[in-house]
Amino acid sequence: MLLEELETHLKAQKLWDDSMPEPSRLMSTQPFASDTLEFHQWVQFIMIPSLRQCVEQQNPLPNKIAVSPMAVEMWKGRLKEHRQVILVLKAIDELLDGHHGRH
Repeated sequence: MLLEELETHLKAQKLWDDSMPEPSRLMSTQPFASDTLEFHQWVQFIMIPSLRQCVEQQNPLPNKIAVSPMAVEMWKGRLKEHRQVILVLKAIDELLDGHHGRH
């Protein structure tokens, strides 16, 4: 599954935190929690768990999300280094974009 692949690449690139941020940092209302979390933390602690929860509970998946352009923006100058993560995020974007909330 793409989420496992994403997790593997994040860990390989040392973009995976062993400990959870304080709950207040996860409550940000900013897009990508940009005021309280690093981008990779948002992916790890907000995006991946919420997509997993949708799948497990068979809830409609979000559509029209564009995470890969944000990744490109955040990692400018390090695109080659984070290429695999960006490619998986792009695949997730495309999957969800074609999903339109259906299972």
